[in-house]
Amino acid sequence: MTKLRRELKALEATRRTQRSAREASGIATVALAGYTNAGKSSVLNALTGAGVLVQDALFATLDPTVRKMKAPSGKEFTLADTVGFVRHLPHALVEAFRSTLTEVQEASLIVHVVDASDEDPFGQISAVREVLNEIGAGEIPEIIAINKSDIADPMDIAAIQGSFPNAIVISAQTGAGLDELLQRIDSELPQTLVAIDVTIPYSRGDLLARIHETGEHVRIDHVEMGSCVSALVPPALAAEIERQGFLRAG
Repeated sequence: MTKLRRELKALEATRRTQRSAREASGIATVALAGYTNAGKSSVLNALTGAGVLVQDALFATLDPTVRKMKAPSGKEFTLADTVGFVRHLPHALVEAFRSTLTEVQEASLIVHVVDASDEDPFGQISAVREVLNEIGAGEIPEIIAINKSDIADPMDIAAIQGSFPNAIVISAQTGAGLDELLQRIDSELPQTLVAIDVTIPYSRGDLLARIHETGEHVRIDHVEMGSCVSALVPPALAAEIERQGFLRAG
């Protein structure tokens, strides 16, 4: 425990800086959570090619690995691997891991990875949800991903699906079900909007149309140089407008 606390403290400042940068970007965060050895790091590797350490060991993942991704619809999000949960985690260790688990606490969506080949997957699910509730993340939207379908008994997978009909069956090893998982993440992600305050030339009516179509709280004043627009728009559109170098309104 002393060794773990020391390692966690050394990582805390780095994680805080990284989280602040992601929050400033307005990009949604998806956290991979699950019982230890459920295959979270393997899922991250399969989805992103991140090359994260994959090891059958308790607390093999201490420093959450975060990778930026793009959903099928074009939404950008970050995918974060986290420390594996265990049953009856001592309160002292929960406190020590709290800064690591901030990746889960502040996530827009949790992908709860379950090892379908484990002898007690339902116990795993209960243990993970217990920790999620303890750290205040119990109300965050959750997708259950039933992993290791390539080696699990189909009857066991069916039993889990019977209790969790919206779960997605995947295999990080073979890639089965990962496209469906990405589609579900895409549909569950909130649409993050970015504030803009710019002047759009009258010749770029196409941009104005897209702002009206995808934006919120759109306010427009027409002046000699063009349309002064204040709105909340998707990050990709805001980035395109910034690249065009249009002047700020006012």
